[in-house]
Amino acid sequence: MTATETRTTTALDIADVTLTYPDGMSRLTALDRVSLRVTGGTVAAITGPSGSGKSSLLAVASTLIRPDSGHITLETPSGTTDLATVSRREAAVLRRSSIGIVFQQPNLIPALTAREQLEVMIHLGQRVYTPASKRRETRDKATELLESVGLTDQQSKRPAQLSGGQRQRVNIARALMNDPSLLVIDEPTSALDTERGAAIIDLILTVARTHHAATLLVTHDQTHLHRMNAVYHLLDGHLTQTTR
Repeated sequence: MTATETRTTTALDIADVTLTYPDGMSRLTALDRVSLRVTGGTVAAITGPSGSGKSSLLAVASTLIRPDSGHITLETPSGTTDLATVSRREAAVLRRSSIGIVFQQPNLIPALTAREQLEVMIHLGQRVYTPASKRRETRDKATELLESVGLTDQQSKRPAQLSGGQRQRVNIARALMNDPSLLVIDEPTSALDTERGAAIIDLILTVARTHHAATLLVTHDQTHLHRMNAVYHLLDGHLTQTTR
């Protein structure tokens, strides 16, 4: 699938999800019967103070943590999966094939170039020899994605040679290498100045539409909320949709 092609029948549906953590002799509720739906090509922003459960919500949506109860349904062109019930092995496969995660910090590999950061994603979990034709296909796709995020001239540079905004663009492009149906993005502008942060938000909105990915975006930045398809506020584990 190229960057200009779109998907159909893509959506994330979170229904009555509860997540608790041990807290001494009791348990702390991080998510309290949270529900939301995000369709392909749209961006839902999640706001709220630190400690409100935003990171926990992203973690359960991306299969990094299993909730205590509820359902997390990911609809893709190939079928529907309840992410809340998959095994660890199945979750790992899904994160390689259907879920793109953009962490707050890019966590790029220092020794790899920008293009290599993307190429390595295709080989995760593989134990067989990759034929030359597949390697060329992977390189072409990485090149195309880096061009789509405005890094045509930066593909051979390593992380130390890139600016903070450029590293975050590599981070986003890397999350798209496996054509995810779901994008989960955590505070992508927190380490950037206003101008670079605005450029990253522009890019995320474009990427969500172009790749038709259902996108969850956690942010403290109130500036761009009016551009999102939906805005939710999370406080003490309770999620409410807000007006913009």
